[in-house]
Amino acid sequence: MRARYAYLGPAGTFTEAALRQVAGPDEAEYLPQVDVLAAIAAVRSGEADFAVVAIENSVEGGVSAVLDSLAVGAPLVLLREMLVPVTFDLAARPGTTLADVRRISAHPHAWAQCRHWLAAHLPGVVHVPATSNTAPAALLAGSSQELGFDAAVVPPPAVETYGLERVATGVSDNENAITRFVVIGRPGQIPEPTGADKTTLVVHLPSNQAGALLEMLEQFSVRGVNLSRIESRPIGDSLGRYSFSIDAEGHLAEERMAEALMGLHRVCPHVRFLGSYPRVDAPFGDVRIGTADEDFLAAREWVQSLRDGGR
Repeated sequence: MRARYAYLGPAGTFTEAALRQVAGPDEAEYLPQVDVLAAIAAVRSGEADFAVVAIENSVEGGVSAVLDSLAVGAPLVLLREMLVPVTFDLAARPGTTLADVRRISAHPHAWAQCRHWLAAHLPGVVHVPATSNTAPAALLAGSSQELGFDAAVVPPPAVETYGLERVATGVSDNENAITRFVVIGRPGQIPEPTGADKTTLVVHLPSNQAGALLEMLEQFSVRGVNLSRIESRPIGDSLGRYSFSIDAEGHLAEERMAEALMGLHRVCPHVRFLGSYPRVDAPFGDVRIGTADEDFLAAREWVQSLRDGGR
């Protein structure tokens, strides 16, 4: 039976490009969803085996809807990550020119990544929010009726996919923008360590007093665990209460990471493990002296020898 993957559709999205890095349409069943929350919910309900969603963008940072959904509800884990370069074109129905464009449909993240180009070339243009990067392209292609927008900001492949014309190419403000996607599944066997891994966590601070954040961060630093991403997100029950979404360099199977998690469990009221998985970006630096697996094991054996009456 083919694995079922929920993803942000319709066809031609950057999410679909990320999914194709994992499994082609001949290897898996693609289940397009209206938004990332629906993709995650499909895994929790059993409708899908996995979901592919964007979790971080080099321009906009973390995808808050994904981070918040993973922080609560039935536990899920990250199994793999993929990187997809992000560029955009301005597309419309045949015959449309730049002078005709007054309203543009775009996903909020796409709009944010093109705002300077749009301000320079189409001052005063109105943003019509879209549920995905290709949803407005599908609307333009599927109906000849008035839609409330004249053009759409879309991934370049979507122009041909939906039979549209390019009004302008390369409308992104940052040509080096990249988005990190993850495969989400239900808890089970953790991917084996590769030597270049990430562990993702959600952590609540031990208190709201001075030094609470430092106390949490020390659990990583004293064990030589570097953080590649840390973002605060409101817990939602009152003002001033925040959790932290964290990517730490290392794998649960490694002694320094396991020790860091034990430290967090001791001092923080809530720690949610969201998986250890291979990283695809540049490998991190050397392991700090005294924090390799053999160092922790040797220290543990020494303490046990003391308990046994040795020196």
